Formats: sequence, C-alpha cells, structure tokens
Amino acid sequence: MDRKQEIQRRRTFAIIAHPDAGKTTLTEKLLLFGGAIQTAGAVKSNKIKKGTTSDFMEIERQRGISVATSVMGFEYRGLQVNILDTPGHKDFAEDTYRTLTAVDSVIVVIDVAKGVEEQTEKLVEVCKMRKTPIMVFVNKLDREGKDAFELLDEIEEKLKLNPLPLSWPIGMGKRFQGVYSLYEKKLVLFTAHGKQQENDVQVFENLENEELDQMIGDGAAEVLREEADLITGVYPEFEVEEYLEGNISPVFFGSAVNNFGVRELLDCFVEVAPSPGQTLTEEREIDPYEDKFSGFVFKIHANIDPKHRNRVAFVRVCSGKFERGKAYKHIRLGKNLKFANATTFMASKKEIVQEAFPGDIVGLYDTGNFKIGDSLSEGEQLHFTGIPNFAPELFKYVENADPMKSKQLAKGLDQLMDEGVAQLFLHQYTNRKIIGTVGALQFDVIQHRLLHEYGATCRYEHASLHKAVWITCDDAAVMKAFRSRKAKNMAKDKHGNDVFLAETSWDLNSTQELFPEIQFHFTSEF
Repeated sequence: MDRKQEIQRRRTFAIIAHPDAGKTTLTEKLLLFGGAIQTAGAVKSNKIKKGTTSDFMEIERQRGISVATSVMGFEYRGLQVNILDTPGHKDFAEDTYRTLTAVDSVIVVIDVAKGVEEQTEKLVEVCKMRKTPIMVFVNKLDREGKDAFELLDEIEEKLKLNPLPLSWPIGMGKRFQGVYSLYEKKLVLFTAHGKQQENDVQVFENLENEELDQMIGDGAAEVLREEADLITGVYPEFEVEEYLEGNISPVFFGSAVNNFGVRELLDCFVEVAPSPGQTLTEEREIDPYEDKFSGFVFKIHANIDPKHRNRVAFVRVCSGKFERGKAYKHIRLGKNLKFANATTFMASKKEIVQEAFPGDIVGLYDTGNFKIGDSLSEGEQLHFTGIPNFAPELFKYVENADPMKSKQLAKGLDQLMDEGVAQLFLHQYTNRKIIGTVGALQFDVIQHRLLHEYGATCRYEHASLHKAVWITCDDAAVMKAFRSRKAKNMAKDKHGNDVFLAETSWDLNSTQELFPEIQFHFTSEF
C-alpha cells in the first residue's frame, strides 16, 4: 500500500461531551466493535470489574471521570481509526482544546435526559472555529429523557449546528424498542444488556410494510411513520460534502452502555468522516501528501507508566512519513533528534511503531526536550499555530510538606507542569512557587499524582490573585522600568518568560492603561 492510500484510510477523531454524558463508555464500545478489545469495561459498576481502557490513571478509576486525553487506535473495515477520548470536566478543558488541534473530526455525545449542557457548548464552539466536521450521538435512550425533536431544536439553538437525523428512536426508557436507520433504511431492534444480535436488524426500505406493525406494535409503527415523514419534509437529504464542510451535523440515537446504536454510528462515521487534511503553520499550510515529514506536540504525559517513570510527548503526524530511528529537527531547540522507541497507543498500552502516516498519533519518549506546541520536521522551519497555554484564573502557593522529599517534589512539579494543564510560576519578590490552573479540581489531581507517582507530599496556601498574564515589550528600557515598578507583581513561568500577577481585574486594567508600550498576553505560545 502506497503512502497516499495509507493517508486516505486514516480516520482521526475526538469524542467530546459534558461530564457523565457517556463519552468514555461510547469510546469503550467503539473499541469493542472495532475488535480492539475483547471485553468492554465500565466507568462505574459494581458488577463489571474491568475498568475502561481509556481511563487508565488511578485517579480516573477512583473518581469515575476522565482527567487526561487518551489515545487509542484500531483497524476497522480496512481503515485505521484513531480515537482521542477527552476529559469532559470543565477543569480539564485546556487539555481538550489542545486535543482538538490534532483531530480531523469530532463526535459529540449528548445525554438524552439532560440535553445540551454548558461544557458541550464551549467545546463545540472551538470545533466550529476550526471548521471541524461534527457528528452527534444522543446517548442513554434506554432511560426516560427529552423528546427527539426537542433535542434537535436544542442542538440547533444552543450549539448553533444544523442537525440532520440519520437514525430515529422508537420510544425511550421502558418503551424503547430500537431505532430506525434513515441512512441505511434499516430497523434495529433493541435488546437490553448488550445482547444485540445481527438478526435484530431488519431491512425496511418502505415503512408502510405491514411487518413493521407486527414487530413493534401498531401504535409505535404509526408514530414512526409520521415522524419519519416529518423528518423527510423538514430536513434535507444527507450530502457528505455538506458534512465535511461543517454545514450539517448527522445525528444518531442509541445506548452506549447497552452496545446499542454504536455500530450504526461507527459504520457511517468510517464511511463519511474525513481523512487527514491540511494543517496551518505560521509559515504556510502543510499538505498531508507532501513527501517530507512534519508534526507537532499537542500533549505531554508524565508517568504514563509509573513503574518506569516514562514521560511521553504525543505527536500528531501532519505530512510525509514518520520513520523510527530517523533524525528529525526539533525546531525550537534547533537540533536533530532520533527516536528509537516511538510508540502507538491503546491508552496506557504501547507498541513500538516502525512508521506512521499523517493522522496518526505517535508517542515519543522524552527526557525534557519537548513542550506543548513544539514542531518537528525534516529541516524546514515550521511553527504550528493554535496550541496555546491559557492564562490561569485560580492560584495557590505550593509548599513542601516533607523536607526529606524535596527532590521528588521538584521533579514531580517540573514534569507535571509540562503536561500543560497547570502552570508553575516563581514569584520574583518572595521566591515562592505558585501553581495556576483554569479549574479547581486540577489542584487535587496534582496533589494526588505527586504523592502516588513521585512519593512527594505538598500542601497549598491560597494566593489572592486575579490572573497571570505574559508580558513582552520591544523596548528593553521600558521593560526594565516596568519590572522595577511592579516588582511585587512579577513572576517567571517554567520557561523563564516574564509574567505579571494581577491581584484584581482593576489592577490589571489600570496597569495596561499605565503602560501602553507593554503587551499583555492572555494565552502563551512562546
């Protein structure tokens, strides 16, 4: 198979949702249908002892939430499918935002009872800014929830998407009998507890067929016919190009925990979802079919295997072909590096990869060379855009709780901060370390991981700060005067960049007015 064919058979996508919509459960069932795992695990269950594949960190298993993006790849119907299961909790949104730079399409999961929720709105907004094609999976149809038409209206009003149902539910909760696939003209009957069989699928080109009444009952059959007619009259025919351009969003209904509706979603997805497209850099657009390799780091995970203290940089391949053992230029450092142990992933499980193509996610073992947003190429100066660090809004001083473990604490903080979900600042006036995050739960995660992965204990003290913003200035004299005047508010980030610590929003606004020659940056791509 040549390189062009390899690229065309890649499908790299993220699954995004509000917490508890069933995102990780859907990921698990997609892996099951794709043959990547033999038994599906559960996020929270007393009966199912196997944990989910994507929630592999100890804190994820304890709390039943995803706190880090997981990467999983498998073969399905001759295609290479790469899934990125992202955290849904708003406190980990920064990890999700950056993950969206590394995918070609997205599946949004919506809880049928709760409908469109706040975090879903924010994540979809990021996808729309990047014109990423979106599919929607309405989950938990085995429970009582909102009317299907009401949900379509919510998707349109709150997410500003143009939904197009490609499957339609027959009842819900205790009355749930299955879905009718408008895309494949098939009736799929629901069997609880994940015992879906091939003979539960019936081809129904014409819903007027009297067999429909026998299978689901006269009342349900009549409702389905009426609603299908209404859908045909209101919504346009499905056109792949419209979906690829982000103009329409196909909608599927099902119950991930029961394996129901997942195969229909997966079959349609692999058929119509985009293969890798162009990637934007500061210099030019990168075409995936170019001969020379290029890629960027969108995520770093410290201690992906705590037994070996492995730190892995996740690289999205954008063009050419990545080859194991070949030297590639690290653009920021300006030096060539070789990667003998490049890996592909099934969450925490890894395999050595000999080659990778655009759309693939490659893990590179890292001793501290990488930070998020770094570029790799075969020599060309390329700087990939849109992978920022956000100005944190919550702050705590971090203190060593065990003087005997100061080295472990320093190493743990250094490595965990490189993951990009929290940031470490050194106050220039007091010499105290400050952790800044965009969500309160991050502090608990850091404390837990420091203890369980590095054997270090820390305690926090509240820091009365409003925001940390990066500052730059073309005039060295002005910058020197600013540092002197605002000495009590100055800090350095992990990479030595100047940071202004604003105590209040008034403090920030007045400082910006007083020093017009200073540039204040609310995101950092330094």
